[in-house]
Amino acid sequence: MLTKNAGYWIEKLGLQKHPEGGYYKETYRSDEEIAHENLPKRFSGRRNFSTAIYFLLVGTEFSALHRIKSDELWHFYAGSSLTIHVVEQSGNYRPIKLGENLDEGEAFQAVVKAGDWFSATVNNPQSYSLVGCTVAPGFDFNDFELGKREELIKRYPQHQSLIEKMTRV
Repeated sequence: MLTKNAGYWIEKLGLQKHPEGGYYKETYRSDEEIAHENLPKRFSGRRNFSTAIYFLLVGTEFSALHRIKSDELWHFYAGSSLTIHVVEQSGNYRPIKLGENLDEGEAFQAVVKAGDWFSATVNNPQSYSLVGCTVAPGFDFNDFELGKREELIKRYPQHQSLIEKMTRV
């Protein structure tokens, strides 16, 4: 049997580089849409009901701090557990451990609320983490904001160390 490493998943699932770091592939986009006038004002147009992706981080790679305008449900699939680093809009830091070791506080699924800043890291830097992300209303790159280090440090100085590690600009 072939060992399932990060390269295996990248090839088998047809993953490509993601702007925030790691690899992804959209696996679902609902055919139906929510009309713009039926969405909260933060949305700039209509959105699909829901979208889903595979997302993979390898070793010391990280998903840079970013936020979106919808709730995002994360699902654990394979590899090492990972930590989702959430800075809530209130400024509270909330780490979420996603993985299969429930006795150690990991979960198979977890939600990041709309508008919260978040990033992710692989807990075992010698491994990878394969997860899925489901977004509702569906993901649109118009709703995606990559965190800027200086702005985030001004807003959340208590998290300067995390922000410096989890941003690229």
